[in-house]
Amino acid sequence: MDAAVATSLFWITVAAVLAPLIAGSLPRRLVPEVVLLLVAGVVIGPYALGIASVDTEIDMLRELGLGLLFLLAGYEIDPKELTGRGGRRALVTWVVCFGLAVGAVAVLSALDVVHAGVAVAIALTSTAIGTLLPILADRGLVTTRLGRSVLNHGAVGELLPVIAMAVLLGTRGAAGSLIVLGLFAVVAVLVALLPRWFMREGSQFLQFVRSTSDTTAQTPIRLVMLLLVGLIAVAAVFDLDVILGAFAAGFILRRAVPKGDEQLESKLDGLAYGFMIPIFFVTSGMAIDVHAVAEAPGVLAAFLALLVVVRGVPVFVAARFDRDAEGARFGTSEQVQIALYSTTGLPLIVAVTGVAVSAGHMSNASASILVAAGAITVLIMPTLAGLLPRPSLQPLADPADPNRIGPDR
Repeated sequence: MDAAVATSLFWITVAAVLAPLIAGSLPRRLVPEVVLLLVAGVVIGPYALGIASVDTEIDMLRELGLGLLFLLAGYEIDPKELTGRGGRRALVTWVVCFGLAVGAVAVLSALDVVHAGVAVAIALTSTAIGTLLPILADRGLVTTRLGRSVLNHGAVGELLPVIAMAVLLGTRGAAGSLIVLGLFAVVAVLVALLPRWFMREGSQFLQFVRSTSDTTAQTPIRLVMLLLVGLIAVAAVFDLDVILGAFAAGFILRRAVPKGDEQLESKLDGLAYGFMIPIFFVTSGMAIDVHAVAEAPGVLAAFLALLVVVRGVPVFVAARFDRDAEGARFGTSEQVQIALYSTTGLPLIVAVTGVAVSAGHMSNASASILVAAGAITVLIMPTLAGLLPRPSLQPLADPADPNRIGPDR
């Protein structure tokens, strides 16, 4: 390994170790660990101390960290939730958000304030479900009604912007991009059928996987990584963002393990949150040009305001119509929390601005400002949500239970 790469990886690992220690020492863990990882990245990155850089080798680790982040996010989504009333409401809400974003960007583009308007509009409608997942898990919200609502908005707020990015920012044109997306979907469906053939109950292959799950072979983990890397490779061949492949891998994994597997999940969490995902967040912080951000505070504030208006307000209104099995609605405090969590963005903003910069439609300075705004939402929005009264942490009951707590379907 090159000495420069080893040194950069060392400082990135130091940042990954210090972040949870500092987060755990703060009262009520108000500052999420993700935020501290981003800040640490800024400090050690080329725009501050300059003691670490993102070379080809570290960039590969970064992409794998991003892939695992979205695989776990896709795995956490219950397909029944997305096809239920809560999922449909999240879909309609996103369409409203996108309409507002297009309108706002059109006005700003006419005033020559915003360039690469389509990329900015897509960024305004995203929700960082992968970033939120560890925060919600730390706060015990994932299995609650509020957490499920956030996950619904987050799933739609990640998947649809990725599709919009592929269609509207692709070099093939809208029609060509739709064809490519269709081909990717066909491949993903075929991959999703493989577990049914190879992992059917009683098969020798399933017995082998189970018998080697606690050996040095760790076959289940290797199969998951094969699924992830395989779909990322397919996405790359189709010139699609890796996020789409990773998200699809998560959905397929959930379909293969519909009731969950505590042992598998524990090992995946150890691999992902223990090493790979922190690398993604630290290196994302390293990409922020603090000087460009400091020179344009007005643009930064304007983008933050647009995020709240375009994404936060529609989600706040939509949460008002969400009811549980007994007809109870969310209170105002819970609506605000759902809106705050749903306005948290970063990975998609990084991806969208990266595509726009590569295409020559956006400068690196402008991209840095947008990424900084996304990082600030990760800092501010979950922290503000954590200051509000905590909702009931009673978990959702089984969907077949008539007394369950959850959205209507």
